[in-house]
Amino acid sequence: MNKELGKILVIDDNEDILLAAKLLLKKHAHFVQTEFNPQKIPFLLNQEKYDVILLDMNFTKDTATGKEGFHWLEQILERDPSAAVIMITAYGDVEMAVRALKEGATDFVLKPWQNEKLVATIENAIQSKKAVKAGNLIAKESKKESKNAYNPFLGIIGTSEPMQNLFTIISKVALTDANILVLGENGTGKELIARAIHQASLRKDRIFVSADMGAITETLFESELFGHKKGAFTDAKEDRAGRFEAANEGTLFLDEIGNLSMSLQSKLLTTLQRREVIRVGSNQPLSVDIRLICATNMPLYDMVEDGGFRQDLLYRINTVELRLPSLREREEDIPMLANYYVKIYCEKYKMSMKDIAASTLKKLQKYHWPGNIRELQHAIERAVIMSDDITLQPGDFLFLLQKDESSEMDIQDFNLENVEKLVIQKAISKHGGNISKAAKELGLTRASLYRRLEKHSL
Repeated sequence: MNKELGKILVIDDNEDILLAAKLLLKKHAHFVQTEFNPQKIPFLLNQEKYDVILLDMNFTKDTATGKEGFHWLEQILERDPSAAVIMITAYGDVEMAVRALKEGATDFVLKPWQNEKLVATIENAIQSKKAVKAGNLIAKESKKESKNAYNPFLGIIGTSEPMQNLFTIISKVALTDANILVLGENGTGKELIARAIHQASLRKDRIFVSADMGAITETLFESELFGHKKGAFTDAKEDRAGRFEAANEGTLFLDEIGNLSMSLQSKLLTTLQRREVIRVGSNQPLSVDIRLICATNMPLYDMVEDGGFRQDLLYRINTVELRLPSLREREEDIPMLANYYVKIYCEKYKMSMKDIAASTLKKLQKYHWPGNIRELQHAIERAVIMSDDITLQPGDFLFLLQKDESSEMDIQDFNLENVEKLVIQKAISKHGGNISKAAKELGLTRASLYRRLEKHSL
């Protein structure tokens, strides 16, 4: 299993919670450290650098107010302002959850947690931390190099005409409260754009809350977005704020908006029209003030024509529409991006700094990049790890040696694994990186295609 969650520290006074967390997270993380005594936090932070810290809100001597949790959150952030801290608590008090986010926590989860949701929350926290780190690094490097070599928004790299046009639009809309719809293929950086808009907005000192619509089930939709009251359903042991409440006065980012069913679209539309939420199990409406940003890689306009997406909801969420260019539309940015990721991963893995041969950069620019920036990032990371040379050559990127331009299958190797990989590449290339269309042609679900992409390291 690919352990992408790095190093995790879990602090809780319940030994059973610590054991459950370790058994779950060790499957996904390189290293999991557990500790029941919060007094040891300074020592642990001096000994190790953690990618994510899971911190209990309440310890034995103060079991309900969250006072100790806030104290240790402050201590952690004083030592490392960029730390990704996820608060864990059995008490779903809305004020406590919102205060934790305002005081610097990355997210919060409730005990007992759902395993998949906990892992997803940690993954999101790590991505958020990487985005902030990337933005700071670019800003620092830009002072030494060219002021035009980067975008002042959070870690968005590019000088190509499509990117400059995008920056111009963002500059115009960021200071407004207009709802924004971000369209683009997988891997083009839609959440990064959403965070950049938030950072450039008048709400930048408020909360940015994200929710993946593709990962929320029908049964949990209302609870996750609108919250619930204690006793509303079997597992509702305490009151809990939804994402709308948590984002009050800030920005709410709804990713994969195209994955919502028609019934859920209707519920979302009602909330947006009334600008208020009603928790599950309650009849009391709560007003919310949010800046809404939605994103999808799906063809919403075609879905409206086919009856798969509500036209009135589409009008509601796209006061301003941003289309992110694919990487093949901005090939002149590839050398800048590639060198940036080389630097990032050489530092991450404590390797001597590598560079990229000019011939390699030319081939990288000619490749079609169905996975866009995310694919480039993973390709650079693999090359940095696997190459023994100080300069990365085309041979360090095996996919560059394949015949991408041929319209025929040109099967030379009848190994079924290799044939499957080739067929997937052809389907994705044919549909310009659109995963939904490629999956449909291959007779797969999007989830099945993603698993095969991971299997073949595409």
